[in-house]
Amino acid sequence: MAMTQQDVRQWLTGFLPAVVAVHWRERLRAGVGALCGIALTGGLMLWLLGPATYIPWLVAPMGASAVLLFGVPASPLAQPWSIVGGNLIAAVVGVTCATYIPSPVIAAAAAVGVSIALMFTLRCVHPPSGAVALTAVLGGPAVHALGYGFVLEPIAVQTVVLLGAAIGYHALTGHRYPHAARAQTTPVRPVNPSAIPVTTADAEKALARRSELLDISPDDLASLLRDTQREAYARRARELTCADVMAPPLAKVHAHEEAPAAWRLLQRHGLDALPVVDGDARVIGLVTRHDLHARRARRQRWPRFGLAARPRPAVRDVMQGELKTATAGMPLSEAVALLMAQRHGTLPVLDDAARLVGLVTHAEVLRRVVTA
Repeated sequence: MAMTQQDVRQWLTGFLPAVVAVHWRERLRAGVGALCGIALTGGLMLWLLGPATYIPWLVAPMGASAVLLFGVPASPLAQPWSIVGGNLIAAVVGVTCATYIPSPVIAAAAAVGVSIALMFTLRCVHPPSGAVALTAVLGGPAVHALGYGFVLEPIAVQTVVLLGAAIGYHALTGHRYPHAARAQTTPVRPVNPSAIPVTTADAEKALARRSELLDISPDDLASLLRDTQREAYARRARELTCADVMAPPLAKVHAHEEAPAAWRLLQRHGLDALPVVDGDARVIGLVTRHDLHARRARRQRWPRFGLAARPRPAVRDVMQGELKTATAGMPLSEAVALLMAQRHGTLPVLDDAARLVGLVTHAEVLRRVVTA
């Protein structure tokens, strides 16, 4: 399919920088934090190893880690396990590739690729760790001479010191770090997406009110919120039972009563179907508008005329005897399957004695799920 000029312009706008809705105080706080973190890490390494050491007292990937730890601390890529696990894995893989693969280009490519795969597997993705793997391969004779000692010094030591500096700095400046998932004790009431749709403009305003940078675009955030709402409604539907959605029975009719009596009850209460009970109040069937219309079409002239040439049929003569029913504790997912298998949109809910306790209808299911 050919691209139009508008498509090309829209594609080119993707190269423009995104608007960073972060207050200047947060930008200053992040910059000062990175300054302190790198200074502490480099100064401590210099003090421990001395100026004459051949071990790098600062490796370049720590600068990239500082951007995440101090500038985007809410990102999953900046959490403690991400930086520690990612850097150590990348260092081990990088040293291994440098040792056993003669070609520097192939070794570098393999080190980065394998490191990424392992970081995803162990849930510790940290972008600067890719640079750690490259440093192990292309760091020169001084790095190669360290062998697997490169994993401990400088990588492990510098990683731990920089992480400790980030934890301390965020605590002193009143920011939550690490951003561990909090246990939610009370569910958040979902917003009705049909009444209040989430737009990109809403997401931009929400991001602008945050005190720190979140590593997500407004478009992605709006899409994520809509997907989250859909998942919440699906979960809610799985948790509901018939007792949660059933409506109280407005009326029922006895099997021995005449069919016009059932018709009048349906008309009075605006129902499509009516439970039929026996002398012991047990549900034995269901009579619907369709059943009564079909009977009337066969020239049974009730209920319009008070006198009829033929005797009026009893409800038991027009009801549906093969009835699908539910219990109050039945999951809604099972009840909906029974509801869909019937012509009418009504499912009686019975107790242990087969007595009517409520009705589940299509309309009530939709209303309760959407407004839950």
